Amino acid sequence: QVQLVESGGGLVQAGGSLRLSCAASGSTISGRAIGWYRQAPGKQREWIAGLGTYGNTNYADSVKGRFLASRDNAKNTVYLQMNNLKPEDTADYYCSLNVLGYEYWGQGTQVTVSS
Repeated sequence: QVQLVESGGGLVQAGGSLRLSCAASGSTISGRAIGWYRQAPGKQREWIAGLGTYGNTNYADSVKGRFLASRDNAKNTVYLQMNNLKPEDTADYYCSLNVLGYEYWGQGTQVTVSS
């Protein structure tokens, strides 16, 4: 059974940084597409970053230049380094792992950015 566990969220002041982790079990992350999403209160879940199967990364315009997604295949873990955080980054953050066409999701971790 594939499981994803996010961690690293918390309360931070605007301009600060956080690093989120997403630990996978039940499947290797190596060679698989991984996504980072967030859902703010009262809004739909939105995609913010993706790590492709060939090492490429893509970002939503809202986080480009501030967030950095990476993976450590040896630890079977993906990361989202978030810098220069803004109040509008406040949301629940989720990672997703695509395994043979099926998308698995973690339970999310909450990030709150105070102004």
